[in-house]
Amino acid sequence: MLVGLNSPDDAGVYKVSDDLALIQTVDFITPIVDDPFAFGQIAAANSLSDVYAMGGRPITAMSVACFPKKQMDVSVLREVILGGLDRLNEAGVSLIGGHTVEDPELKYGLSVTGLIRPGDILTKAGCKPGDVLVLTKPLGTGIISTAAKSGVENDEALRAAIKSMITLNAAASRVAQEVQVNACTDITGFGLLGHAAEMMELSKVGMQIEWDSVPLLPMVEDFAQSGFVPGGTKRNRDFRASHVRFTLGIPDHARDVLFDPQTSGGLLMSVEQHKVQDLLNRLHNAGVTAAAEIGVVLDDPLNIITIT
Repeated sequence: MLVGLNSPDDAGVYKVSDDLALIQTVDFITPIVDDPFAFGQIAAANSLSDVYAMGGRPITAMSVACFPKKQMDVSVLREVILGGLDRLNEAGVSLIGGHTVEDPELKYGLSVTGLIRPGDILTKAGCKPGDVLVLTKPLGTGIISTAAKSGVENDEALRAAIKSMITLNAAASRVAQEVQVNACTDITGFGLLGHAAEMMELSKVGMQIEWDSVPLLPMVEDFAQSGFVPGGTKRNRDFRASHVRFTLGIPDHARDVLFDPQTSGGLLMSVEQHKVQDLLNRLHNAGVTAAAEIGVVLDDPLNIITIT
């Protein structure tokens, strides 16, 4: 076992030979949008992301679904699975099976197996003082979804959020391997600051993040200021309160945005300063156009993320 429960990371890694290791992960979610096909796309991209965060290549998947057959027509489940297949086909991943159970609430996701060379594994623990932090997708999917569920109509924001969530992290992961970044994770339920804190703790460093440099989806700040904030945001803030310091001048709503639970968010990479421009150029050329430098890794203060 190269990466397991003793070192919490985005997926487990098991060594098969000196040149081959298996990456294994499972993830499933409840609907974040009304369209069942789009939900399937989002859930599949979200499940595949953990393999990409480890620097690997997903090869097979098994579907995991819970379906309220007494409340929904089976055609809904069909659309969800077709949406998942759409993302698997783009990723070049074979669906080899799965399991569905009856449940009062719709849920869907994948158990994914990937491949990687043992020496190429990316983990959360490799951040080094002086590294630059790069984020590959804009934040705000949780806030936009909450606004939509509350009846706020903004097609531009919702379309942008869905486009971001269904986009695979495959290109970003490939570039991370090409440039040889020091550490990587994907941004999901704990929000940007929650997942950055995991990297910080495992790497035994501190961090500084520039609020104005963080890419955001359309209308996110407006929605956050209006109170459309997921319940998980407060839990994220409370859990990491002792690890985050906001400097004077940072707006109150920034706290909600930076702790916003993401679904199928981007990759957060820690890369040496002399490589950062090459990394950004390669990401942008690969279509990862939102990728941006958002902060730096520090040696002091230890285990503190300072927002400037």
